[in-house]
Amino acid sequence: MLKATPASIDGPRDAVDPVGVAVVGLGYWGPNLLRVLADKQDAQVRWICDLDHERLEKYGRRYPTAQVTSQLERVIADPDVEAVIIATPVHTHYDLAARTLEAGKHAFVEKPLAPSSELADELAELASERQRVLMCGHTFIYSPPVRTVKRMLEAGTLGDIYFISSSRVNLGLHQRDVSVIWDLGPHDFSILIYWLSEIPTSVRAAGRDSIVKGIADVAFVSLTFASGIIANVELSWLAPTKLRRTVLVGSERMVIYDDGASEPVRLFDRGVVYRDPETFGEYHLSYRSGDILSPTIESYEPLGLELGDFLAAIRAGQEMRFHTALARAVVRIVEAADLSLRNGGQEVPLDYAEIGAQLASRRQLALA
Repeated sequence: MLKATPASIDGPRDAVDPVGVAVVGLGYWGPNLLRVLADKQDAQVRWICDLDHERLEKYGRRYPTAQVTSQLERVIADPDVEAVIIATPVHTHYDLAARTLEAGKHAFVEKPLAPSSELADELAELASERQRVLMCGHTFIYSPPVRTVKRMLEAGTLGDIYFISSSRVNLGLHQRDVSVIWDLGPHDFSILIYWLSEIPTSVRAAGRDSIVKGIADVAFVSLTFASGIIANVELSWLAPTKLRRTVLVGSERMVIYDDGASEPVRLFDRGVVYRDPETFGEYHLSYRSGDILSPTIESYEPLGLELGDFLAAIRAGQEMRFHTALARAVVRIVEAADLSLRNGGQEVPLDYAEIGAQLASRRQLALA
């Protein structure tokens, strides 16, 4: 499990005492958050909030112990609400999270943290000033296969990483307010940052708005890292089948992470050995093709572990600095990729020493 960095919030609280929470937003992902929280003994869902009255009525019947409202003010005015879970459209994240933190509540915000890096930084600063936990819902870094690959990287199983190639495509769901980069990109960008513990030095993106004018529905994003690693991420709402597949190629071995497959992680003992030429125009390459290993993958719901970390940090009086740094880095990458796309694929440099230092300090993450 990812360990939070101690800080003085309210001091430790009784582990038996449940955290009073509210869920704001009952659209695509909110009901999943609500379901997991309702099943947790260390959480008590006190409020359900949404602008859609039909949704409120539906989930109010399903969770009768929670109060329902369409007004955030009623939620944050309740002294028994300690944390607010925000699962609303991207353009509302900053406003709702800022109001939550200013009211002295802890905030869990679905990805991405904010619609710009400037606003993401403001949220991080506000959380620090108010000594509140701020966490962004990058659920994939809690995925068992993703963590299995992380352990391989930390153990040096793959050797030096040469490049990473990722595809995250499906038919829909088209978003009304953001491009496919803002919608799907945060998943892969958060996984890459979690695996590598570094932010790219530059980003390029190419794509097009095939269906809705002004909203890109396909994009190819290239990321360059200071370590020499390059990564290419394919994102699309226009594909005949759903695919979430990442290939990591190293000097010693290669691995495929295929989310949703019966064998989500496969390790290939394959590679190329190069020897310096002894004569002009001569070179020697030998290809190694060994065993393919499918490691045993743990079985648990990532969302449950993620929300468990959030609740535990609140109870223990801790900040989640790595998570905040990761969320800010993701917004920067998405923002840079979006800018590159609008500028015809122009390279956009990234140089954020503070965030980079925070990520680098956590290269050896404690894993569950």
